[in-house]
Amino acid sequence: MVETSIPGLLHVELDLHSDERGWFKESYQRAKLEAVGFPAFEPVQSNVSFNADVGVTRGIHAEPWDKYISLANGRAFAAIVDLRPGEHHGRVETFDMDPGNALFVPRGCGNSYQTLTPDVIYTYLVNEHWSPDAQYTLIQAFDPALGVDWPIGPEDAIRSEKDRNHPRLADLVTGVR
Repeated sequence: MVETSIPGLLHVELDLHSDERGWFKESYQRAKLEAVGFPAFEPVQSNVSFNADVGVTRGIHAEPWDKYISLANGRAFAAIVDLRPGEHHGRVETFDMDPGNALFVPRGCGNSYQTLTPDVIYTYLVNEHWSPDAQYTLIQAFDPALGVDWPIGPEDAIRSEKDRNHPRLADLVTGVR
């Protein structure tokens, strides 16, 4: 497990046990993770996002809960932005994701990803239940101020209209949007 320059954001290397049939991993094993310094984390919901095409780009979304992310299939590029008030506000970390690693994203940090292969299965555990009343902070993934070197540019990225219309970091109003 590696701490990053964003406080609370952790990059976790997972053991893949492979043979001619495929592979097996323990995506989340609380006792083993806590033994190496993982924070207390009590998941209450498990979510899965399937992305059929290369270039699907989701986010940047900061939810009011912690999130533990792992891929079950494929490869993706992840960009995490600290959107919490303070000296690290706007700091970005990027990662190449595959089934052999995971990210712990603390609440208040925005996460986004872009698929690099077809059939990406993005799984995540959260420690609060989703609610239609949840307050999210949302920003534009391709905001030049973030300096994210996306593998696939905005003209070829597959994004929702909602994600395209998120504000830029400079336009973000203090607090949660």
